Amino acid sequence: MTSRARLGVLASGGGSNLQALLDHFAGPAQSVGDIVWVGADKPDAGALMRARSHGVATEVLTTPSDGEGLVRTLQDARVDTLVLAGYLKLLPAEVVRAFRGRVLNVHPALLPAFGGPGMYGQRIHRAVLEHGATVTGVTVHFVDEVYDRGPIIAQWPVPVLPGDTPALLAARVLRVEHQLLPLCAAAVASGAVLLGDDNRVHGELPVPVSPAAPEWQFALTPDDTTLPALLPGHVARLFPR
Repeated sequence: MTSRARLGVLASGGGSNLQALLDHFAGPAQSVGDIVWVGADKPDAGALMRARSHGVATEVLTTPSDGEGLVRTLQDARVDTLVLAGYLKLLPAEVVRAFRGRVLNVHPALLPAFGGPGMYGQRIHRAVLEHGATVTGVTVHFVDEVYDRGPIIAQWPVPVLPGDTPALLAARVLRVEHQLLPLCAAAVASGAVLLGDDNRVHGELPVPVSPAAPEWQFALTPDDTTLPALLPGHVARLFPR
């Protein structure tokens, strides 16, 4: 993109992923663009308070299923890239069509496993444990008209550890969300990653090459150890081409 990107964010909850996005676009991705609008389907969503504290325009979506209305709202705010950061509603088809290749979502599992309608929050991590999975993770993908189905931009694994509970696993997965979603959002907003006419993802995402890299070791720990910054010089292609 030749001009600065204008990002909108949709959220339903406390907004910790939104905070990670705000921090990323105020720091490492400052030259890429700005978060200019945040919407939520709940008036008491913490994400709205986080946005307001950063001077970002907010809106409560009283009718989340009104796709034409949401398209108008996003166009009025001059949003060109839309990020779903813990947004639990199905994005209307009108929005998907109007912003094709410019809407991305984060999901706290390795899609297509543990995705689809009803798979959100603790339900996902409980299902991971109940099925005896040894690895879970985070997926960032482009959004289409079906829950959790769009082309995958990037994934990162998170091991399931002995003694894990849904809450412990959720906390470890969330820390990966906070790292991977901003990287993907910046890559899509800048045009480094795009959805082609063949409905496949093209481009590269700057991340450490190996899951063993120290920058990602926090995914192995159950506590709230401060996360190290990612090294921008390392590049990996986390998705097939």
